[in-house]
Amino acid sequence: MSVGGLMSILDVAVTQGVAEARARIFTHVLNPTGQKCPLCSLKPLAYSFFRVLNGLGTYNHLIPSKFPSSSYSTHCHFSFHAKALNQPIEVEPRNYDEFSSHNERESGNESEPPISDNIFKSGSKMGTYKLGDSTFYSIIEKYANLSDFKSLEKVLHRMRLEERAFLERSFIVMFKAYGKAHLPEKAIELFDQMSKLFQCKRTVKSFNSVLNVIIKEGLYHRALEFSNHVVNEKHINISPNVLTFNLIIKAKCKLGLVDDAIEVLREMPVRKCVPDVYTYCTLIDGLCKEGRIDEAVSLLDEMQIDGCFPSTITYNILICGLCRKGDLSRAVKLVDNMFLKGCAPNEVTYNTLIHGLCLKGRLEKAASLLDRMVLSKCVPNEVTYGTIINGLVKEGRAMDGVRILVLMEERGYQVNVHVYSALLSGLFKEGKSEEAMKLFKKMNDNGSQLNTVVYSVLVDGLCREQKPDEAAKILHEMVIKGCRPNAFTYSSLMKGFFDTGDSHKAIELWEDMNKNNCIQNVVCYSVLICGLSKNGKFREAMMVWTQMLRRGCKPDVVTYSSMLHGLCNAGLLEEALKLYHEMLYQEPNSQPDIVTYNILLNSLCKQNCISRAIDLLNTMLDRGCDPDLVTCNIFLTTVREKLDPPQDGRDFLDELVVRLFKRQRVSGASEIMQVMLQKLLPPKASTWTGIIQQLCKTNRIHAAIERCWRNLYADF
Repeated sequence: MSVGGLMSILDVAVTQGVAEARARIFTHVLNPTGQKCPLCSLKPLAYSFFRVLNGLGTYNHLIPSKFPSSSYSTHCHFSFHAKALNQPIEVEPRNYDEFSSHNERESGNESEPPISDNIFKSGSKMGTYKLGDSTFYSIIEKYANLSDFKSLEKVLHRMRLEERAFLERSFIVMFKAYGKAHLPEKAIELFDQMSKLFQCKRTVKSFNSVLNVIIKEGLYHRALEFSNHVVNEKHINISPNVLTFNLIIKAKCKLGLVDDAIEVLREMPVRKCVPDVYTYCTLIDGLCKEGRIDEAVSLLDEMQIDGCFPSTITYNILICGLCRKGDLSRAVKLVDNMFLKGCAPNEVTYNTLIHGLCLKGRLEKAASLLDRMVLSKCVPNEVTYGTIINGLVKEGRAMDGVRILVLMEERGYQVNVHVYSALLSGLFKEGKSEEAMKLFKKMNDNGSQLNTVVYSVLVDGLCREQKPDEAAKILHEMVIKGCRPNAFTYSSLMKGFFDTGDSHKAIELWEDMNKNNCIQNVVCYSVLICGLSKNGKFREAMMVWTQMLRRGCKPDVVTYSSMLHGLCNAGLLEEALKLYHEMLYQEPNSQPDIVTYNILLNSLCKQNCISRAIDLLNTMLDRGCDPDLVTCNIFLTTVREKLDPPQDGRDFLDELVVRLFKRQRVSGASEIMQVMLQKLLPPKASTWTGIIQQLCKTNRIHAAIERCWRNLYADF
């Protein structure tokens, strides 16, 4: 047996198992029958292989004593990890630095590849396959899994020098490794080199692998650029398959190019590719995220006509889109359709519906759906109960949420901190601070992992209860336990101190933020400016405003309103109006809201600038901002106290209602009418007539009827 023969046995060890390789060594070289072997010079190397295959030092008693370890161990340039006999051998080079330095001393070479020359001597060829190729492939996979790209390059270089055959699957393994290491450009570079440098034919498999790596990195434009290049280049000659189209559609949908993605869907049959359920799922999800629910429903019908049956995931995507839009009746119909199609809803389906119902405040329906969920053999999980608790909190029923929490604990569910923080916030907002503190104590007793969110909610709640000193103690405890306060924590406590008139402590907190390297955002600046203005320190508020602008922190509507309030309180009405006009040219989150207008309207009316107040009110209406109760009270007070003779304000509010209805602002007009009725200022008969005519228009009647039908369908 030659060295090449021994290498074929090593290949057997890699591909067929250790036991088969050991048997061949016994039969052909070690010769346990006692007959004389003509190739006795190979026995030391054979014993090295035998010892390696059985695990180092494990079967020494099988090796004859006339072959001491020193005589055969030097023939093996690879280290093999000892493995159980039923496990595959793992091959990896020894420490390459030591190996390289040893060979440099032996041969004087400057560098040595990571594979020994002695192990891969030439053997008989079998087509393009050479003895030892499978070992190369195993080493490539090993280095790829370790993300050892330098060693991979050396292995590929050695294989090229020895003119060994490259397999596409080896490149796919390397592509995945580059993706795992977030190196998509390296994967593209290797793909381009496959044909020219390594003479390995590229197919749609390697193309899809690289395309998937790029998309996973979120480089959607780069993915489309790469796919266009590969598909349109004639010399590459790769035809896209269904997976290719699915990846392209995904990239386009991620970029918001849903119409382009639909065009790709239409192109698939031309390319002899049949869309699958993943194709439609991706498109339906893209349409739903753009609010194009009707088109998504139509696409669901189309896929069924084309013989592609929707999966539970398909239905869940569409149900989620309908719930986000608030169309719960169609969502419920879709669940019924799932049952008819033999597609059973899962926990995600029910959780999505329950979440939609809770957002609409229909908690009783959410509870009944929970019962239906159990009957359908879907076990409610932490998400289900957490969704219901959040819904109860939003409806001002935090105590009911606490009862659900107790039920969760009794059933063995782990309650996460998000549920606890929602309950704490709800209890404080409802004025139930004692229950909130009991819940916080319970969290401590249960060993719950308290984080910054929980502590911040507690600080904010105590400050709402005018207890900033207790909140400060919580902040101190928070820091001791290793939770770092954030901007919300500090701003809540600052506001608490300002509200109780202790501006000195609030300013100290601001300085602590600087010391602790806590980023001061626009909310913090708003709290500080508003607090200083209300406490008669407008000069300091102006200094903070200037500092904020210098730091490049753009004020929002709250910050602007705080500054306007300070200017108006200081009697600087003209400066306040200049600042208001500056707001009109800012970004959407800095545009005036009803609070801004009420501040200015109140100041104008107090200074008897009634005509200017009316002009500002008209501007407010033109900009789509509806008046509220505060606005009505400002003008009612003005017409009763500032006009001569005084008026009751009925005509003023009546005219406001009419103007709003003419602008199709029904909700704003309805709110003012409620104010009029509460203050015993009934609208004129002509106003009632106009309102009824507006409400009884054909489209509005149809909308009202449709709303009734939806409510009926929702009573499942």
